[in-house]
Amino acid sequence: MSPESMAILILIGSFFLMVFLRFPIAYAVALSALFSLWYQGLPLTTISQQMVKGISSFSLMAVPFFITMGVLMGSGGISEKLISLAKAYVGWMRGGMAMVNIVASYFFGGISGSAAADTASLGSILIPMMVDQGYDDDFSTAVTITSSCEGLLVPPSHNMVIYATTAGGLSVGSLFLAGYVPGAILAVSLMIGSYIISVRKNYPKGDKFSWMNLLKQFSVSFWALASVLIVVIGVVGGVFTATESAAIAVIYSLLVSVFVYKGLDWKGVWRVLDDCVNTLSIVLILIATSSIFGYLLTRLHVPTLAANGIIGITDNPIILALLLNLILLILGMIMDMAPIILIATPILLPIATSIGIHPIQFGIMVILNCGIGLLTPPVGAVLFIGSAVGKTPMERVVKATLPFYICMVIALLLVTFFPQVSLWLPTLFG
Repeated sequence: MSPESMAILILIGSFFLMVFLRFPIAYAVALSALFSLWYQGLPLTTISQQMVKGISSFSLMAVPFFITMGVLMGSGGISEKLISLAKAYVGWMRGGMAMVNIVASYFFGGISGSAAADTASLGSILIPMMVDQGYDDDFSTAVTITSSCEGLLVPPSHNMVIYATTAGGLSVGSLFLAGYVPGAILAVSLMIGSYIISVRKNYPKGDKFSWMNLLKQFSVSFWALASVLIVVIGVVGGVFTATESAAIAVIYSLLVSVFVYKGLDWKGVWRVLDDCVNTLSIVLILIATSSIFGYLLTRLHVPTLAANGIIGITDNPIILALLLNLILLILGMIMDMAPIILIATPILLPIATSIGIHPIQFGIMVILNCGIGLLTPPVGAVLFIGSAVGKTPMERVVKATLPFYICMVIALLLVTFFPQVSLWLPTLFG
């Protein structure tokens, strides 16, 4: 075995070994890179240099602001407002509370950008409400966790910023626009699945539809939804950079949470900022350590070797696209989202572009695959959160989620094989 092959084996083998031993991902990434550096005889100062380089990016400055904005709005009494808006919009249907759950996740996801935050915040309200109205607890939890993945696609999503940076400086505004239609398709797919199950199990309908009630709830929720408009319109229109728009959105979110909805007092704001620092420290450590890992992957020509190996299996672009999805789904089952984006993008993006997949389209594929991974054992963080919030055994939740996995895979295949699903809005706005 050549020295280069041995270095690759040490890097990747030790990483996956530590993942299966349940090491924290940041430690697994950093230690595997350290072992490979030692074997190659490279100076260990490379570690600090690459860590600093990894987080010295102007685009990444938007990440802490988006995280802060989401936590502020999520803690500021906004969840109830969005649930009321969704109820006025789709609550009249058969299985209306399931539809409310899905639509509320679309609204809330555009504010929090986090599937975990969506599940914890909306789930703590909606799951007990659904159970009280006659829905099964496992079905209620399954709807909550699967619909939470809409928030990963609907901007502003800090994961999109991480992908844009990792992919070589893609337009954050274009990625934001690219997520809307796939997010809507995912929501519609889940709603169809929920309706079929609701008819079979005779789940209840909600109140009759009323235009007056819808307008009333929209006027109440407008202040929350406007934060998304500030970010998306500001970035797409060229008024702000992603970082500037995120900073303005944080100030706006603070004012709305404290003075409009009055869901937070100033003590609550300090508590929220403490949570933000904890979350941000995890994200930045992952980005910094993954930078070392990515540096070694590039130095050892792993992306080229992986591309040649996968393309050597077949030259059929359809099969290659399915293989890319399969790899990302498997990674999603054992790793968190940010490490997958940071580690897999440099390896798989060249393969995707070689078969005609646009980098922005591939970004939506990566995020949706990672979202499905968040719902799958053994390391499905959102699955665990949903099970805890819904007080339902994980085995029952997984069984109830099986039909919704099909709905999510259908949405994934549409994104994969119909480029305009994700590229239509970015193309429309130039």
